[in-house]
Amino acid sequence: MKFQEQKIKGVWVVEAEPAQDSRGALCRHFCQNEYKEMGLDASIVQTNISENYKMHTLRGFHYQVKPFEESKTITCLKGAMYDVIVDVRPDSETYLQWLPFELTAEDRLSLYIPKGCANGYMTLEDSTTILYYMSEFYAPTSYVGFRYNDPLFKVKWPAEPAVISGKDDGFKDFVPTADVP
Repeated sequence: MKFQEQKIKGVWVVEAEPAQDSRGALCRHFCQNEYKEMGLDASIVQTNISENYKMHTLRGFHYQVKPFEESKTITCLKGAMYDVIVDVRPDSETYLQWLPFELTAEDRLSLYIPKGCANGYMTLEDSTTILYYMSEFYAPTSYVGFRYNDPLFKVKWPAEPAVISGKDDGFKDFVPTADVP
């Protein structure tokens, strides 16, 4: 596995290195030892699969707050996605900054998202499937979000959402802490 740290501290692109032969390919998708060597949270307590039927389905922005903050690794297993990570850690040098990533089933890339960062994505193809590994169990009382089109961030999405849940569409704008840098 190859790890590439990104502009937002703690965000990593993780690249699987497939072993291929006449049968096909085998990729190590997660290795606790390699995550620990990179200083990443290597605990996985829950995995989810998100099946998205339509292109331009939007999910997010979501994250969990204390005491159930979570890190997560996400991978596009089928189709393609445009993922956006927003740093909402008030003590971070990159507080309120965001980074976009395009992930496809073919590129075999994953994103490691640290605690304190929100995540949202839009599918770029019909029938897009996403795998999540989470370091914390889903906790409804700690689960929060903000609008995908929050004017504070000015995220540039590839298209207007064709499909979005009432919950995601109904999120309020993000409220920064008083000590915004």
